[in-house]
Amino acid sequence: MPCKLVILLSGSGSNLQAFIDACKNQNLPDTEISAVISNKADAFGLIRAKEAGIATACIDHKQFASREDFDEALLQKIDEFGANLIVLAGFMRILTPRFVRHYLGRLINIHPSLLPKYPGLHTHQRAIDAGDKEAGATVHFVTEELDGGPPIIQAKIPIFDGDDAATLADRVLSKEHTIYPLAAQWFAEGRLKLQNSKAVLDDKNIPESGILFQTD
Repeated sequence: MPCKLVILLSGSGSNLQAFIDACKNQNLPDTEISAVISNKADAFGLIRAKEAGIATACIDHKQFASREDFDEALLQKIDEFGANLIVLAGFMRILTPRFVRHYLGRLINIHPSLLPKYPGLHTHQRAIDAGDKEAGATVHFVTEELDGGPPIIQAKIPIFDGDDAATLADRVLSKEHTIYPLAAQWFAEGRLKLQNSKAVLDDKNIPESGILFQTD
């Protein structure tokens, strides 16, 4: 049986496209994207999914009285698709503890910084303002602490003197498109899991900053 992914997004879905391409190129064998769900009806990621023949759904958070009600509807919709792994790909909602607990160990996110540095928003500008020499992205398991779950894999890039937040974001995004499907592949192969609040790969604890992705 393939590992079924449900991808949640709110915007353009560039990381979704990386997953679609990885499935098409057999870089994600024995894996299928069962559905793409957005909280925004005009998210371009939904168009990407439809063009790839993937089921889609929109659950508008504005139609619910509380975060809890929205997350409950989202949870029920995800479970309809029989998801083995839930992938957050630019899903701009803070998830409730019940939602996170329901999928604990099966819920991953990518964050555009070298966690634990710069959780939250405006990560690239914060790195530049701090005078950092490098930036990057981190794939991590999602826990109840915002951007605080155990890192799985990180990719680093240098920050150049002429960089602004936009140029840095573009270069970080290209790394995201490589490491995010890789983490999902490890999960699909049964090699990656969350155990005792630690990320574990091949029965060994992953370092606290995640595995450093090595480029050529």
